Amino acid sequence: MELEVLDISGKSTGKKIKLDKEIFGIEPNDHAIYLDVKQILARQRQGTSKSKERGEVKGSTRKIKRQKGTGTARFGDIKNPLFRGGGRVFGPRPRTYGGKLNRKVKDLARRSALTYKVQNNQMMVVEDFNMETPRTSEFASIQKNLKINDKKSLLVINDRNKNIYLSSRNLQNSKVITVSELNTYEIMKASALLFLESSLDVLQKKA
Repeated sequence: MELEVLDISGKSTGKKIKLDKEIFGIEPNDHAIYLDVKQILARQRQGTSKSKERGEVKGSTRKIKRQKGTGTARFGDIKNPLFRGGGRVFGPRPRTYGGKLNRKVKDLARRSALTYKVQNNQMMVVEDFNMETPRTSEFASIQKNLKINDKKSLLVINDRNKNIYLSSRNLQNSKVITVSELNTYEIMKASALLFLESSLDVLQKKA
């Protein structure tokens, strides 16, 4: 399969780029996509919730009343969870979410997501371009030329480019990432997936 290479004005450059079938033409695996997206979203959770347990609450360890003969329940010290200000029982502790997922499954999920984008005609290849200064209006006009200004777009570039990133940052439905940052969640979330010509070459050589 081949895709036409467009320039930033939205016109064809006359060039075509061949897509690797091992990346963009596989049999999509929906379960692999589910597992990968689930892990990516879980890892975005901070997991910093913490409450003080009995051993961490400030207070005396003196037994507040005798064990027997009071006619009421037995109590230890003032840090008992039954008392106001006492420690919490089985409270939250800092933890890491996300778990483990095999690299081959993550790779299959990303290839499946890329295949879906090609099948649904949601992927474009754009000729390499640069921006001398950060200009949101200029980046917005490029989106308009490519007819994706009303879509949630993801632009994949080869190397970090500060001017392109800053130009897109204020646009609500636009995101710019590098090839190394490309993941299943970002691919599936985008309605329009854009690759710079050089970034697509890097992706296909790495696979």
